[in-house]
Amino acid sequence: MNYKKLMFLLSLAMILSSVALAQDYKYIGAAKCKMCHNKPTTGEQYKKWAAGPHAHAMESLKGADATNPKCLKCHSTAASVDKSLIASIKVEEGVSCESCHGPGSAYKSAAIMKNLKMAQSKGLVLPDEKVCKKCHNEESPNYKGFNFAEYKAKIAHPDPAVKK
Repeated sequence: MNYKKLMFLLSLAMILSSVALAQDYKYIGAAKCKMCHNKPTTGEQYKKWAAGPHAHAMESLKGADATNPKCLKCHSTAASVDKSLIASIKVEEGVSCESCHGPGSAYKSAAIMKNLKMAQSKGLVLPDEKVCKKCHNEESPNYKGFNFAEYKAKIAHPDPAVKK
């Protein structure tokens, strides 16, 4: 009898811990990223994003395309994710930081961001070609090929404070 109770309690503990560990990270929007990522000492990533094509992706949609889910999935981070995962991001923001780096609610604090492994465990994504090709692919009506190295260089926004 004790064995059955022990097995039941262990099973229950495993279920509860998996539920507790299951995280639905929320999308917080570029304005929250800006608080830390717009300083010259860290590379002014927000400023570079705001001046680039991703921040203006919604402006390129005209007429019915501006509300077409097939277009919005790549032109707006907020329009492309489950609504229950939105904390403070807006559709008008376009392709925000979190399209490439993952929802930031759990890794946004400076204490977590100082530790890359910890930030990644909290949802930070280091984007690679696969991440970019979710949108930059043959499904796009404006696709003209995609050279990852070339386009990555165009939107590069390194943090000089991070040691490689």
